[in-house]
Amino acid sequence: MATINLTAEQFKADIFDYTASKEWKYKDDVPAIIDFYADWCGPCKMVAPILEELSKEYEGKVKIYKVDTEVEQELSSVFGIRSIPSMLFIPLGGKQPMMQAGALPKTSLKEIIEKELV
Repeated sequence: MATINLTAEQFKADIFDYTASKEWKYKDDVPAIIDFYADWCGPCKMVAPILEELSKEYEGKVKIYKVDTEVEQELSSVFGIRSIPSMLFIPLGGKQPMMQAGALPKTSLKEIIEKELV
């Protein structure tokens, strides 16, 4: 499964409706990673193929979404995105999501996935 482009409307429908509740409640039964990026961002371009690889490696176990911060400014604002790439790791079990700024190498991403998500 390839990475999924995510809009604010999709986010509210599939992940969490921040307009209806302030308390985090993840709607899906598969953990997720949301990559906040921009097309002009060099480090974002370096991470993109890694996320595509991971989406295939962890197909059915982890969903990987992408949010274009230039297009989805509301969503970027809700999460206080100040630097890109930034990634939101969403575990299951009512645990709070974790935000990580910066371009992480594949080994670090796999470590977080194995430790926190699957």
